[in-house]
Amino acid sequence: MKLTIRRYRWSDLDTILALHQICLAEVGLVPGDGVYYDDDFPRIQEIYLACGGDFLVGEAASRVVSMGGLRPVDTGTAEVCRLRVHPEFQGRGFGTAMLVALERRAVELGFHLVRGDTTLNQEAALALYARQGWRELSRERVGDLVVVYGEKRLIPPAVLDR
Repeated sequence: MKLTIRRYRWSDLDTILALHQICLAEVGLVPGDGVYYDDDFPRIQEIYLACGGDFLVGEAASRVVSMGGLRPVDTGTAEVCRLRVHPEFQGRGFGTAMLVALERRAVELGFHLVRGDTTLNQEAALALYARQGWRELSRERVGDLVVVYGEKRLIPPAVLDR
């Protein structure tokens, strides 16, 4: 099954919000736990797109099955946010494809560093970040959860071509 990654459209809003809720419920995250939030979804244009970031969705089998955002932190750093793959489509490399697409897009946008966070109970996400060369920066307890913060230095394609 092929994953096609494209830029977010307003018509995706309800679908990606549902995807977000399904994915977090799958790993035991719930509203009010101190980590779960979804107030950025109605403001994707403002938070991700209009300020120099991006938001991507992945389609397979004629439906949106993955997503991820890039939110600028400063001129050289972007935060990877909302990296999700529908549980029915996990284990097929879609998370890797989306993370690679986000990292590539970050380089295109001029970022040299990406940061992100996940929780200890999101084992697949932790493994994905480790496989992709991210390094753990720190951990923080938030309620009953442990949040893991990480980053990856990006290499522009021109440097790789030398």
